[in-house]
Amino acid sequence: MSTPAFVIIGGGLAGCECAFALARAHLPCTLYEQKPEAFSPAHTSPLLGELVCSNSFRSNDAQGSGVGLLKEEMRDLSSVTMDIAKTCSVPAGKALAVDRELFSRELTRRVEEEPLITLVRRQIPDLDAPELEGKTVIVAAGPLISENLAASLSAVISPEDGPGRLYFYDAIAPIVRADSVDMSIAFRGSRYGNDAPPPYSDDAPFLEKPMETMVDPQAEENGDYLNCPMTRSEYTAFYEALREAERVPAHDFEKEIHFEGCMPIEALADRGDRTLTFGPLKPVGFTDPRTGRRPYALLQLRAENAERTSFNLVGCQTKMTYGAQDRVFRLVPGLAHAEFLRFGSVHRNTYVNAPECLNDDLSLKARPHVHLAGQITGVEGYVESAACGLWLGMLLAARATGRELALPPQTTALGALMNHLRTPSRQFTPSNIHFGLMPELAERTKKKARKAEMADRARIDFAAWREREGI
Repeated sequence: MSTPAFVIIGGGLAGCECAFALARAHLPCTLYEQKPEAFSPAHTSPLLGELVCSNSFRSNDAQGSGVGLLKEEMRDLSSVTMDIAKTCSVPAGKALAVDRELFSRELTRRVEEEPLITLVRRQIPDLDAPELEGKTVIVAAGPLISENLAASLSAVISPEDGPGRLYFYDAIAPIVRADSVDMSIAFRGSRYGNDAPPPYSDDAPFLEKPMETMVDPQAEENGDYLNCPMTRSEYTAFYEALREAERVPAHDFEKEIHFEGCMPIEALADRGDRTLTFGPLKPVGFTDPRTGRRPYALLQLRAENAERTSFNLVGCQTKMTYGAQDRVFRLVPGLAHAEFLRFGSVHRNTYVNAPECLNDDLSLKARPHVHLAGQITGVEGYVESAACGLWLGMLLAARATGRELALPPQTTALGALMNHLRTPSRQFTPSNIHFGLMPELAERTKKKARKAEMADRARIDFAAWREREGI
């Protein structure tokens, strides 16, 4: 069997992880990095693995956070990112943070000194470049992929409608656990799935029992949406908190221009106090079961997974800080005690609709010899991007020796994250790792113990997977 030739485009975390995974399997590769020949609007250093937005790899708590558990699994798989982060760490409480300069210098040094990795400082303009001919290609160019390469990728995955399959802004709404929503306030149902209600009235009496005509029985059974109705005073409190909330400033490389379809909810609120009630919080077609009348405003929650154990807040993509999101969204009736699995964001990103465009091995359906790794696949965050590159490198290394590497179980952090890229959805969006991507526990568990038990299950299943696969 001849040794395949591997070419990796992009010297970020995903590309370097993939390169080292191949090297550990004694497989040579060529790593192309465009810097210093060309820089994205965000990058300033010629070093590899430049951390642009933050120096934090987030929580180290493997019992209480999905990303902490993912880092633990990555260490078990000899992740170069985790190894270097340990040597370059700075005090950050329960989080793992690094000295950015030291981290990138050490990663660059290791790449340059690894004999099986050939580092070439040159930009690859498109997927038809002669350097890629006859090679197994890994595109790990990151969310700020060059315009030429992005156009080439877009033409391959969607030749008819071009950029339609590439997304240039993340518009991510928060996700909450279904069983943390107060169902004495929220109700199930779809818009217009009931009889026409009386109009909103501030002095409408509350009913002791829900009206039988409120929710269409089929919609109730299907649980298409959870609906959080608001009175005028509740909406006003939410609206004012939204206007005053702290927001994440745009990076220098981001323009404050957003498509109407992914406007931050607070930006919509800035347009006027009734904009939301005619937009994402429109109450038309609903009846509050407690009053028998149309609410003044209504926030819908849409199922995030097939099991309906997690729901996203429809229309609530936001640039508020995480702390502000935690305070403001709890003002929505029914969400006072919500457990947030993921907070929302809106920022510059380029990624593919992975379930549509990629095979299970992260190769392009249109060009199976071209694989994607990192944030361009639809994973979100430093750690997740590195984990994606690590996984792909291991998968390709195993294949080069004539065997297939099974995906870790979905009960593990790595397995759940990679499964996200395989799962079709009505509106695929990038995701970081969180416990909501994993299956529920077999037995009902108290809220405080749930994450720890899911982490324990993940460790058992991850160890069993490693043993089966000979890792």
